[in-house]
Amino acid sequence: MAETIQFAVADGIATLTLDVPGRSMNVVTDQFLDDLNESVEKVVQDDGIKGAIITSAKEAFVAGADLMWLVNVYDANLPASELLEKNQKFTHALRTMETCGKPFVAALNGTALGGGLEIALACHQRIAADNPKAVFGLPEVQVGLLPGAGGTQRLPRLIGVQPALELITQGTHVPAQKAVKLGFIDQVVPADQLLDVAAAWVNDNPDAVQPWDQKGFKVPGGAGAFHPKIAQVFMGGSALVAQKTNHNYPAPIAILSCVYEGTIVPIDTGLKIESRYFTSLFQDPVYRNMTRTLFINKGAAEKGARRPKDVPPAECKKIGMLGAGMMGAGIAFVSARAGMDVVLLDSTLEAAEKGKDYSRGLMAKRLEKGRTTQEKMDQLLSRIHPTAEYADLEGCDLVIEAVFEDRDIKADVTAKAEAVLAADKVFASNTSTLPISGLAESSSRPKNFIGLHFFSPVDKMPLVEIIMGKETSDEALAHSLDYVRQIRKTPIVVNDSRGFYTSRVFGTYVNEGMALLKDGVAPALIENAGKLAGMPVGPLAVHDEVTLDLSVKVFKQTQEDLGDEYDAPSAMDVTFKMVDELGRSGKRFGKGFYDYPEGAKKHLWPGLAEHFPVADSQPDVDEVKERLLYIQAIETVRCMQEGVITTAADADIGSIFGWGFPPWTGGTLSFIDTIGLDQFIAKAEALAERHGPRFAVPELLSKMAAAGERFYPPAADAGQRDAA
Repeated sequence: MAETIQFAVADGIATLTLDVPGRSMNVVTDQFLDDLNESVEKVVQDDGIKGAIITSAKEAFVAGADLMWLVNVYDANLPASELLEKNQKFTHALRTMETCGKPFVAALNGTALGGGLEIALACHQRIAADNPKAVFGLPEVQVGLLPGAGGTQRLPRLIGVQPALELITQGTHVPAQKAVKLGFIDQVVPADQLLDVAAAWVNDNPDAVQPWDQKGFKVPGGAGAFHPKIAQVFMGGSALVAQKTNHNYPAPIAILSCVYEGTIVPIDTGLKIESRYFTSLFQDPVYRNMTRTLFINKGAAEKGARRPKDVPPAECKKIGMLGAGMMGAGIAFVSARAGMDVVLLDSTLEAAEKGKDYSRGLMAKRLEKGRTTQEKMDQLLSRIHPTAEYADLEGCDLVIEAVFEDRDIKADVTAKAEAVLAADKVFASNTSTLPISGLAESSSRPKNFIGLHFFSPVDKMPLVEIIMGKETSDEALAHSLDYVRQIRKTPIVVNDSRGFYTSRVFGTYVNEGMALLKDGVAPALIENAGKLAGMPVGPLAVHDEVTLDLSVKVFKQTQEDLGDEYDAPSAMDVTFKMVDELGRSGKRFGKGFYDYPEGAKKHLWPGLAEHFPVADSQPDVDEVKERLLYIQAIETVRCMQEGVITTAADADIGSIFGWGFPPWTGGTLSFIDTIGLDQFIAKAEALAERHGPRFAVPELLSKMAAAGERFYPPAADAGQRDAA
């Protein structure tokens, strides 16, 4: 008996109601596929059944594959033949539905994504309920896969090659009415009429046949290499995919191949082509890495994986924001957007009002683009209260400071705020460089003092790095996590350290770029290698963005704090030369490693060649990529070894969402696991021999390799169970 599908027959029509037990949404699993094949076969074999309706008992139709199942399939290291067989179990059920001679109707009561939409595409009619929350699409590319149950074959045959490619390669979700316009949903009806309309369609179309199974069928808009328009689509698509992925992501390339090859042959052959490409992606670690970090671990973090369980939940209704500069204004905006009242405090009322103007500007842009209403804009702005008076902080559930990176200034605002803030409320510092435990020395309640490190621009960057000081309590951590969840950000939790985790490891990327420059590597090679590896920006360009003079200030502060114990970055002298000798402090100053001509595109400063001569012999691009990626991974292991970061999930989430470590790797520690500890250690030792002790293998990594361990034990990952 099927466990995931309820089977009922009335008036000769079978209703297959999808209902995966124990899940908030229906997801595709091995059991689900067995049940789907069994249920379809019952419809086919029973002469008393004239057709079938497929619907859902849950709010959504089907949300895609079970993500944990996807991760574990890779870790199981199954042979290609077995993976192909698993995939074809799904394909067989859907192909049987559309060729059995009986009409199947998808009654889509809610969202249908991935495998859910593929089930619908295999039905002879797709009817969606009028549900404003429902979306439809094939998002598999976002986890490094392609639609493997006919999505790359049926969608182009329904709506044409170009629009299908746009949806599949981007993983786009669209509402029902747009899906009707595109042509892959047939009609939208009131929710209370959905099943009646579906039953009527079954009765009215006993001989329903899919378009591609009819004699003389042609793909709408054409297909094949000899069709001028389609040839142009694939030429442009291939170039665009190469530009956006740098060939680090195999899925978009496989999707292009599936659609190109599959649409010039009969659909059964096209489905075989798709299954083979799908199987090849299943054997590549990219999909495992992306699925685990971007969805499973990220989802678990957002649901409170690191939250102390014995602390009752707390809701922030009113927060105090000290400092109305870009960071403070951004935090004020996301807090007000989440429904909180925000006391935005600065040294003068004028400065505080200017901070509010930042939110006004963001909302005005949204209003102009039709993404909000005047009423919602007015409501958000009414929740932000500019002030220069600390007394206005009374009644705040949380106070966050984002003033200058100066201990004395931070100590002053801490004392003034705590004089008003209730004793049991949390005070947080948004700092990216100064240790939280040191800042907490200025607090009268260090147990309630914590770090909340936001990233700029706050309204766009999803990560918040929560830093525990030596005395920070579980209550402060729990309440901080509650706040981060309210503003819909992704948290990671780290222990106190200079630079914490994200700033510390990000700094190694910037430093290695300058070390390469010192070594005589061509600046263009350095920058392009960084981007080819998957980093969003080259190391020299990103240093310009954060400004070189900030690096100098941090260096001087750290040197003052640590004295002779400070182990300075290997290429710090490059920064000092650029700032002190050459007067090139970064983008904000109009010149750094790049020139920023007004009204023109930035370009590498030609004078770099004079001050950092290019060597006659240049390294291979792969060697430069290795240096840039390995140094970040090694520093992450050092953070693990020192207890700064305590879970691989936090390390990987932080690396991707904090400073842009390549998502195809799954993050800095997944990167090591993917390469293999022994191979990674061997390469790191070779790099250390050639380039210095910054590449030295941390003791933790050597011990793990000796014990046969890795950062993610196979099939042991905990996290979100529902599909994305």
